Amino acid sequence: MDPLIARLGLALAIGLLVGLERGWRERDAPDRSRTAGIRTFGISGLLGGIFAALADALGSNALLIAGFVSFAAIFAWYKTREAIHDEDFSVTSVVAGLSVFALGAFAVAGDYRAAAAGGAALAAILASREVLHSLLRRLTWIELRSALILAVMTAIVLPLLPNRTVDPWGGLNPWEIWFFTVLIAAISFLGYVAVRVLGETRGLLVSVLAGAVVSSTAVTLALARIANDSARATPLSGAASLAAMVSILRVLLIVIIIEPRVFPTIGVPALLAALCFGACGALFMFRDSQGLGNSPVRNPFEVAPLLLFALLFAIVATASAALADITGVSGLLATSAVSGTFDVDVAVLSALRLVREAVPPEVAGQAVLAALATNALLRAALAMMAGPPRFAFALAGFTLLALVIGYGAFTVVPALPS
Repeated sequence: MDPLIARLGLALAIGLLVGLERGWRERDAPDRSRTAGIRTFGISGLLGGIFAALADALGSNALLIAGFVSFAAIFAWYKTREAIHDEDFSVTSVVAGLSVFALGAFAVAGDYRAAAAGGAALAAILASREVLHSLLRRLTWIELRSALILAVMTAIVLPLLPNRTVDPWGGLNPWEIWFFTVLIAAISFLGYVAVRVLGETRGLLVSVLAGAVVSSTAVTLALARIANDSARATPLSGAASLAAMVSILRVLLIVIIIEPRVFPTIGVPALLAALCFGACGALFMFRDSQGLGNSPVRNPFEVAPLLLFALLFAIVATASAALADITGVSGLLATSAVSGTFDVDVAVLSALRLVREAVPPEVAGQAVLAALATNALLRAALAMMAGPPRFAFALAGFTLLALVIGYGAFTVVPALPS
């Protein structure tokens, strides 16, 4: 088949895909009462491809520019008449029509794969109007500002930082520290947005699972406070166990993203411990979970705690590198265990980044497991201090069982193949 025919077919398909969404949305409108539907959008995409082909054949980009300007003027004029008649101030269909023409031209004159992806993305955005508008109604200005700050930190601040170590032990890399800080903030913020979009009225399960993505320690404390005022503390301890499961799975995801060579060492013990927390949590939570309420989840993307995280990460990363250089494996394990009681993410990321230096992946995996264990013990201790005995002893039992199973798997089951 002639490549030009295939590209023109793609240009037509892009227009038909967008026109399908536009036509479905206006399917109840009287015949001939709308400027553009599935046929018009399909022809618009094909027209863009034709003008691109003519411009290439004649060696004149001016022809394509003139075609785009003429199409924009005619299409906008008809849409203006329709808008005046309907008293409609939306410009979405106009922008969609111009995008279809441009994507049709790009399918012929440029990268057809990018044009196809752009057409699919355009149709998806148009079809997501209700979801996006619902998201805007649910999100507050503070949450929107947090997303903008995250974008600035990622697109502006991160490229300006030096991507090299600046300390004698090779532990303090400003770019890496900021990158990991933004990564953790992004994961936490997405979990928070999920709660806000789904709504806390969906119950304890949704809020606990999504809240644990932000901080399993914070969720455990919140559940302990709720348990003080509840006659049914055992289901709440099950919810705290589910939060512990999410915390382990979150760390495994970070390991897979940052340093997958460490996963074979921690995969079996961590997954079995997570399975233990999940089974105990589900068993005890769903026995009597009605009327328990929701665990509060605050906005995780606040500037001051984020900067504190970066500072703590820089200190622990430098200390871990120095101790690993001076004392070897025992220093790294001790540092991970201690820092894991304060923040498991800091401990895990500090251990992972040393794999690129002189620490074997197996040793880094042991440090990650040590951080997970001490963090789990910290949550059990906080439950003892903040919650009633039934809540605290149940969570402590879940934690002890998960630690025993995880340690047994680490000593008995061989590591996964790399």
